[in-house]
Amino acid sequence: MDSQPRRKSRQIRVGDVAIGGDAPISVQSMTITKTEDAQATLIQVHELATQGADIVRVAVPHEADARALPLIVQEGGVPIIADIHFSVRLALLALEAGVHGLRINPGNMRNPSHVKEVAEGARDRGIPIRIGVNAGSLDKKLVAKYGRPTAEALVESALYEIGLLEEHGFEDVKVSVKHQNVSEMIAAYRLLASKTDVPLHLGVTEAGTPKQGVVKSAIGIGTLLAEGIGDTIRVSLTADPVEEVKVGKQILQSLGLRDDSFDLVACPSCGRAELDVVALANEVEAAIEKMDLPPMQIAVMGCEVNGPGEARDADIGIAAGPGRGLLFAKGEQLGWVPHDKLVAALLEEAERVAAEIRAHGEPQGGEVKVVRGAGRRQAVMPIAMGPPTC
Repeated sequence: MDSQPRRKSRQIRVGDVAIGGDAPISVQSMTITKTEDAQATLIQVHELATQGADIVRVAVPHEADARALPLIVQEGGVPIIADIHFSVRLALLALEAGVHGLRINPGNMRNPSHVKEVAEGARDRGIPIRIGVNAGSLDKKLVAKYGRPTAEALVESALYEIGLLEEHGFEDVKVSVKHQNVSEMIAAYRLLASKTDVPLHLGVTEAGTPKQGVVKSAIGIGTLLAEGIGDTIRVSLTADPVEEVKVGKQILQSLGLRDDSFDLVACPSCGRAELDVVALANEVEAAIEKMDLPPMQIAVMGCEVNGPGEARDADIGIAAGPGRGLLFAKGEQLGWVPHDKLVAALLEEAERVAAEIRAHGEPQGGEVKVVRGAGRRQAVMPIAMGPPTC
């Protein structure tokens, strides 16, 4: 997908993950365990990391949570961010625990000396801070000024809080201006992007259950990323946080900003389909998810209209015909396979193409590389093509 040139932002580091500049867009999530239960929290951190989370945030509302941080940081395997509100003491304890980043709202720390303590503590340790501005916790004065939590109110709050840290010589920040209204969220990030070069953490706050939250997040985050705005993302869902990571990765992959998983291309099915495409696609997806494959595109098509073209363009694909389907690999037809053996044939070819990719990398300069098993090549029967009927 073509997108606008990426906004130029300064670069910071959260542990070993670079954010901003020309660094890849990273995916974040947040644990839902009680952080004081270090073992339960570590289990969830590992689950998120396994699914592709680059950074994981943990809530630190109490001292017991802060006391659990050293073990979580040591054993987490990914950079850990401590989510702190109101308490300078908890922020300092988190820094002492070795966290890789803080998420705070300087405006919540009413005593200016507390902001100074946190800024100096983070600066001395080289720890970045995310300023998290949220429509639901906006300062009452700003809400009164603008009448509601508008994009302008969010940005004014963000710039003010950036200034609070910069007063103490701290510039290692990233910022979010999250709103539950997608249009306001997009407007806020656009406005903030025009006023500062700090890295931006994108998200639609309180997006809801996956039924609505996935759509809201894809529209809000995806729109901004396509415009070149954004350096790291968090999809906020009322669900298992693993789902947040999966959706975040899919947003990036759909925009061509991440390529570390398979891309399943499947037709929506219609009256032309020669088999149950929905069941076939679900069966293929479930099987592929269990395989250790390099990034590759897999096509599952249900008829002879668009099917051959889509399947031919993918790394591997099948296009169904009456009672059988045509198997493709790297642009070449491999032969017909009965419907009841399509999935097995596709998975076998996936393993073969995966081995080719690992051995030689992606084809360069338009070169077509086709993988075949010994004695496996079949005579290819031409498909009778006709004009689309709808």
